[in-house]
Amino acid sequence: MFGRFSNAFGPSGFEEEVVRVIAEYCQKYELSTDAMCNLYVNMQTCPTQKPVIQLDAHTDECGFMVQTIHDNGCLGILMLGGIVLSNLPAHSVIIRTRKGKKVRGIITSKPIHFMNEKERASQELNIESLYVDIGATSRQEAEEIFGVSVGDPIIPDVTFSYDEEQGICFGKAFDNRAGCACIVDTMEQLYDERNQLAVHVTGAFASQEEVGMRGASVTAQIIKPDLAIVFEGSPSDDFFFRVTQTQGKMKGGVQIRRMDNSYISNPRFIEFAEKLADRYGIRYQEAVRRGGSTNAGKISLTGKAVPVLVLGVLCRYVHSHYNFCAREDLEAASRLAAEVIRGLDRDVINHICGHNILKHDF
Repeated sequence: MFGRFSNAFGPSGFEEEVVRVIAEYCQKYELSTDAMCNLYVNMQTCPTQKPVIQLDAHTDECGFMVQTIHDNGCLGILMLGGIVLSNLPAHSVIIRTRKGKKVRGIITSKPIHFMNEKERASQELNIESLYVDIGATSRQEAEEIFGVSVGDPIIPDVTFSYDEEQGICFGKAFDNRAGCACIVDTMEQLYDERNQLAVHVTGAFASQEEVGMRGASVTAQIIKPDLAIVFEGSPSDDFFFRVTQTQGKMKGGVQIRRMDNSYISNPRFIEFAEKLADRYGIRYQEAVRRGGSTNAGKISLTGKAVPVLVLGVLCRYVHSHYNFCAREDLEAASRLAAEVIRGLDRDVINHICGHNILKHDF
C-alpha cells in the first residue's frame, strides 16, 4: 500500500491520482471529495453526537510546473513546495501532459567541459537557470510531438522499493505519503471496534500542504473536529546532529512534535499519548523544531481551537528525489494513534480540551 502511495503522481494542486489510489484501500468507508481534491473518509457512517477526531495527512508532494517552453524545446520551471536547488541538476523527472501522457525529462546540468573557472567554483543556482530537457529540439516539437504545455505538473522520477530483510522503504514523496498510509492503517486497526469508540473518526487527506497548508484550511472547516492527529513524514536528523541531540532518528520510533513554525503543541494531549506509548511499549522520540510546519498550524486554529497531536514518521532526505524510512516507524505511528483513540473518553477529552483548566492546577 505504501509503495503505491509513494509512486502515485501528485504534486501540489494535482493530487487526483493519489486520491484515487488511497480510495481503493478505503472502499468499506464513506468517501467524499471537494473542489480542492481533499478526500474525506468517515469510519462510522451512522449519525452520531460523539466528539469528532480528525486524522490528517497531506497528499501532495514537492514538485514543479512548466512555466515556459523555450525556442530550443527546453522547459522553464517553477517549484511547487520548498526544494533545495543544489539537489536538482541532472536528476530525472516526469511531466504529465494535459492528455495524461507522462513524459520523462532531465533537469539540465551544464557539463564541466563548458564551464569557466568561475562557474566551476560557484555553487550558486536559481530556479530560472534550471530547465527540463525532454529530448525536444524546438518549442514546436515539445508542444506538438511531446504534447507538453505551459502549466503541466512535474514530479521526481523515482520508483518505490522495499528491503524486507532490513525493513527499509526507498522511494519518493514520503512527505507525506507515509502519513497517508498511517491514516489507512490506523482506521484498519480500529474498524472492528468503531461503534464502541467514544469518538467519531474521520480521515482527511488534504491537498496543497506544501504550498501553504491550503487543503487543511478547508478540511478542518468541513469536519469541525474536537481533536486531531496529524501524521507527517518528518525529516530525520540522525545524520546531522550528535546522538545526544538527535530528535528524529530513523528506527527510533514515532516522533512526537512539541513545536514548529506553525504550532505549539497541546501539552495535555502529548502527556496522554506518551503515557499510552509507555504502557504499550511503543517507541517514541520528542522533537522541538526550529523550522518546518504541518497542517496542525491550520487545524488547531479552527472554530474554538482544536488540540492537535503531531506524529512523525522519520524519513531521510525529504523534499528531495529520494527518501528512506523504516517500516517499524510507520507501524509505531499508526499503533500509537490507534491506542490514543481507543483511550479517549469524556473525561480525557475534557482534560485535553482544557475544559477543566480553572478547576485543576496543571
